[in-house]
Amino acid sequence: MPIINRAADLHDEVAAWRHDFHRHPELLYDVHRTATIVADRLKEFGCDEVVTGLGRTGVVAMIRGRKRTSGKVIGLRADMDALPVHEDTGLEFTSTVPGKMHACGHDGHTAMLLGAAKYLSETRNFDGDVALIFQPAEEGGAGGKAMVDDGLMDRFRIQEVYGLHNMPGIPAGEFWITPGPMLASVDTISIRVTGKGGHGGGGVHLAVDTILVAAQVINALQSVVSRNVDALQSAVLSICSFHSGATHNVIPEVAELTGTVRTLNGAVRKLVEARIRDVAMNTAAAYGARAEVSFEPICPVLVNHAEQTAFAANVARGISGSDKVNAGMAPVMGGEDFAFMLEARPGAFVFLGTGPGEMCHHPRYRFNDEIIPAGISYWARLVEEAMPA
Repeated sequence: MPIINRAADLHDEVAAWRHDFHRHPELLYDVHRTATIVADRLKEFGCDEVVTGLGRTGVVAMIRGRKRTSGKVIGLRADMDALPVHEDTGLEFTSTVPGKMHACGHDGHTAMLLGAAKYLSETRNFDGDVALIFQPAEEGGAGGKAMVDDGLMDRFRIQEVYGLHNMPGIPAGEFWITPGPMLASVDTISIRVTGKGGHGGGGVHLAVDTILVAAQVINALQSVVSRNVDALQSAVLSICSFHSGATHNVIPEVAELTGTVRTLNGAVRKLVEARIRDVAMNTAAAYGARAEVSFEPICPVLVNHAEQTAFAANVARGISGSDKVNAGMAPVMGGEDFAFMLEARPGAFVFLGTGPGEMCHHPRYRFNDEIIPAGISYWARLVEEAMPA
């Protein structure tokens, strides 16, 4: 079936909800305004149960189908948080909060799932229950893990779970998905290099130049992926910040480096971490300095389950047409903490194309409101076809 007529009718209303969320971006778990509006709307729609405060600030709503003989429960998830990015779009509904912006389309994800909630509450044309999951802190806060740890799956008896994310660069309205690893694990690296401070002009031979050592560490780390990881595997290692020193003529005592690691399987993830530690510590030692390395795991590899991926792709074909569904896309090295939910239950994650434009996390990124009916229709058909009445 193509776009649902009711989803098309809801377009302007859902876009208005998104624009309101866009004007008032909130970060990580501090999504109190967004979560309150979401909960209030879900109650207005007549959802059978609305629970707040799961995973600190998450919201879950239950809608019971016209029949419940199947005993089946599926979960649909959207994320609510924004990014610490200063907006530069010039939109009439631009962010009202300096330094914060919905630069990844989570305002659109939330609005589309609300649109689906309204439709499903009105029609209830399914046999089972659906759990609508509105998650905080996707952007580096492990909100997906927090909700799972808070009993999301068991409390609401969720058996399968599905997620959706908009994607610039994919033609608007197309769906892209793949079974198996689809998005990378994410780890944050912190490296503290300690040398010996001194005068930047006279007596440099008495110092251990931390700037020089840290630069050599950065260069040496580039060998980890190119010379330690199998060329047929995937890994990304990026040092993204370098902080040291305060003036032009003093060699600083300490340099701080931070970065990110992305991989598509656990073995490569462990290898890269071990090699980063060895390379950083031994390179620093060779120059008479010391390197301390720490890793913070953010999220695991997002792995789509084969059966649910095939089902999701088939639902998408019914909305956009077979020629507008790529069911074998190449994995992407971005990360997504929906991975925690897919570790807890079988399910699938899909990209919905937004067309040309700046990529997510860019100050001029724009969510494409024209995809809203496709997103609502996808959620609705997923429920109706997974649990036919």
